[in-house]
Amino acid sequence: MKMLDTMKNAWNVKEIRNKILFTIFIIAVFRVGSFIPVPYVDVNQLLASSGSNEFFSYLSILTGGGMEYGAIFAMSVTPYINASIIIQLLCVAIPALERLSKEGEEGQKKLASITRYATVVLALIQGVAYFFYLKNSRLLTVLTGKLVIFEAFVIVLAFTAGSALVMWLGEQIDVKGIGNGISILLFAGILSRGDDLLIWLYSEAFQLKQYVLAGGIVVAFLVVIAFIVWMTGAERRIPVQYAKRVVGNKMYGGQNTHIPIKVNMSGVMPIIFASSILMVPTMILGFMSAEQKQKTFAKFLALFSTRGTFYAILYFILIIAFAYFYATIQFNPIEMANNLRKNGGAIPGIRPGKSTSDFIAKILSRITLLGALFLSVVAILPILVSNLGGVNISIGGTSVLIMVGVALEIVQNLESQMMMRHYKGFLD
Repeated sequence: MKMLDTMKNAWNVKEIRNKILFTIFIIAVFRVGSFIPVPYVDVNQLLASSGSNEFFSYLSILTGGGMEYGAIFAMSVTPYINASIIIQLLCVAIPALERLSKEGEEGQKKLASITRYATVVLALIQGVAYFFYLKNSRLLTVLTGKLVIFEAFVIVLAFTAGSALVMWLGEQIDVKGIGNGISILLFAGILSRGDDLLIWLYSEAFQLKQYVLAGGIVVAFLVVIAFIVWMTGAERRIPVQYAKRVVGNKMYGGQNTHIPIKVNMSGVMPIIFASSILMVPTMILGFMSAEQKQKTFAKFLALFSTRGTFYAILYFILIIAFAYFYATIQFNPIEMANNLRKNGGAIPGIRPGKSTSDFIAKILSRITLLGALFLSVVAILPILVSNLGGVNISIGGTSVLIMVGVALEIVQNLESQMMMRHYKGFLD
């Protein structure tokens, strides 16, 4: 109800309504581009073969079906997301990038520019890989033996330019829309795949009178969403007391506050890392011919099937490992303890210095484990449902987490923009 009230109040404000309409327009352009195929791609054969390829199915969820049509937006926002993750990790490893991240607005602009270039490079690499997949699978209208450099150049360039254009569309939402452009485009692409579940519910459940199964899936879906919303907002608050100090004729400090640590501090990053690694064997298997798939190495790669038990167990473990890794690079207990001591703050009952850093590290470890278990359960839940109920659910745990997270961010952005408008009106 709060979300609906926020949307209604935002729509009544002309300035924000124009931003919402502009955002909807950009989303419409993005969706149209997801159905326009690049030259020389046989769309009919590509659609027929995409359902049997697990790697294709995984990417289709994130790209809104653009992969299945060989569209100019086939890679969607994935190059930008991968580039952002890489730059974020490099900021920890490379001192020069770390300094840029701490230089305020100017540093963020330079990092954004580096991310754009990295996005184009990754889009070019992925475009080349996608082209060779189409070529080896004979999904091009040009005969493989007669394929010349010009046709290859056009196909790769179209995929790369499409990714750059998607990145630009996301930035336009940031500037002229309601913000979080890339996230909103990813949200729109994932949401567009929801019709698969609705079609299954109608064709398999209702026509075959499996009402209990259909109702159970709907109820479970709503429960998972409510659980994700609750866990997304959950946090552990570490109490902090600041000592009183006199500066000139004024007294500072003396108040009680807290350090908020979110349970799901890493968001969906551990799931994205884990799924990206585990999809490599499936991707390699997808490039193999029918004869090569009969070999021992190919049978080993088949263990990484997204519906297999081995995949689910490994997926569970990797998500927990990456959650701890991401928490380590995001939070430094020693730095947090030093900042508290410099500002005259202390945790009640804990000595400043090493005792404080050890206490914070202990809290972080427990919270990270709880958040990692939450992510792991949500991620493997669709796998369990598929195996136990025989249901092919196209929207996985990652997709649900992204959709719920982006929806909450949209509401928060609208609330902050309405708040800023009230402040401006008050100052005027």
